[in-house]
Amino acid sequence: MYIEKSSGNDYADLDRADADNMLVKARLVAKIGEMINDRKWNRQQAAQVLGLNRYKLSQMLRGQFCAMGQSEILECLARFDSDLTSTLTARQ
Repeated sequence: MYIEKSSGNDYADLDRADADNMLVKARLVAKIGEMINDRKWNRQQAAQVLGLNRYKLSQMLRGQFCAMGQSEILECLARFDSDLTSTLTARQ
């Protein structure tokens, strides 16, 4: 059995051309999920605050965010009235 050490970016390990962009989006979505859980919101409440429908929110939180742009995800994060600089710095 051959085991290859990860580079730390699963998308790069999968040879995706947009690996760095996908990693940033994944971290942003993970933070959004944490913030939803911290507030104990259900999907309907979260979708309303984020300006998404429940289906799109569910897809995003399950990792199906390839079609979403970074700016769209950042807009969702900004709707939490959080300081984006500290949020992004904390995840790196």
